[in-house]
Amino acid sequence: MKKTVLFILLTAAVSAQAQTPDTLARVMESKQLRVCSPGDYKPFSFERNGRFEGIDNDLITSLAKSLEAETVMVKTSWPNLMKDFTAGKCDIAIGGISITLPRQQQALFSEPYFTNGKTPLVRCADVKKYQTIEAINRPNVRIVANPGGSNENFARTALSRANLTMHPENLTIFQEIIDNRADVFVTEAAEAIVKSHEHKNILCGVNPEQPLRPAQNGWLIPNRDFRFKAYVDQFLHLEKLSGNLNTTINRWLPR
Repeated sequence: MKKTVLFILLTAAVSAQAQTPDTLARVMESKQLRVCSPGDYKPFSFERNGRFEGIDNDLITSLAKSLEAETVMVKTSWPNLMKDFTAGKCDIAIGGISITLPRQQQALFSEPYFTNGKTPLVRCADVKKYQTIEAINRPNVRIVANPGGSNENFARTALSRANLTMHPENLTIFQEIIDNRADVFVTEAAEAIVKSHEHKNILCGVNPEQPLRPAQNGWLIPNRDFRFKAYVDQFLHLEKLSGNLNTTINRWLPR
């Protein structure tokens, strides 16, 4: 009887070990770090002519170098981000990903490296009109959102009474506000700051220093892979201590 119980316990332990990913070992052996990113979110990760750039890409390149590996970018989209990541198409996912409980149910997150939050982006003449959720959440206010991410979730939950239009992707959604086809796009504070800088005196973020709903950004890590999470967390911690994290952020985020 004792031998049978011991055999079952050993079998279960071996099975559990076999199911636990070891991304750190795989990357160090293959010399490749596969990185998922939608590549449409300045200042974190943005694809330009087939090349990804931004805060996250600078940091992830340094992470890969610490493992003597090269980065291999895997293009995804916000609607397919979690599906591609949990399917094992990449080792880590980046790109200004908000840490949310639904995402946390499917994967691990690194420690936060940036504090962000939902911020209205409007025409500059309308800044005073849209200071609060209550001012936006009205049937006569035309809001726009891109599918698959936390922007859509916020629009459908916190702004359920507003007149919502979905725009297929994040690269051209800002033109909907400029061309007066929509009044408000609620995005993250960092993106609102970037777009306000790119479209000076046309688009303005509403109080990006005081978001409607604060949030933090992190990187997705495979579920149950606590060894890799510990390594990534330590990397980010050292980047903070050295000042390199702030330097990287300031390089891409307009002030």
